[in-house]
Amino acid sequence: MKPCMILGAVVFGLLAGIEGAEARASQEGRLEQLLDAIAKVESRANPNAVGDGGRAIGSYQIHKRYWLDGTRILGVDWSYQEAKDPVKAREVVRAYLMHYGRDRSILEKARIHNGGPQGYRRKATVPYARKIARILGDSASRPE
Repeated sequence: MKPCMILGAVVFGLLAGIEGAEARASQEGRLEQLLDAIAKVESRANPNAVGDGGRAIGSYQIHKRYWLDGTRILGVDWSYQEAKDPVKAREVVRAYLMHYGRDRSILEKARIHNGGPQGYRRKATVPYARKIARILGDSASRPE
């Protein structure tokens, strides 16, 4: 192989790696925006919020079953009351959405938060996704 061909292959590989890293960073940034939007919709980001008749707590209004599943996915042993800790709650929600929302759009991830692992399929989660879309300014990716 000629040196210029080798150099071209190396440059192409580097550019592809950079583009892949930029895409991952963009997706991670988008997920962080989603987490902010979820906290805003759920509780106005109030870590002391209690809702759903006392069955949901914290900024993300997490139910105990969600918390247990999310901490299992994350590999931590945190008590349900720690869902009031905004840093821990965010980690659990992120892990839950990355696990159940792998290869799903941001708004499908929002619907999973609202309706469980299959929430992206449920009609009942569409209004929730619309609220999230408004916050994110996502006119192009509004739910059906």
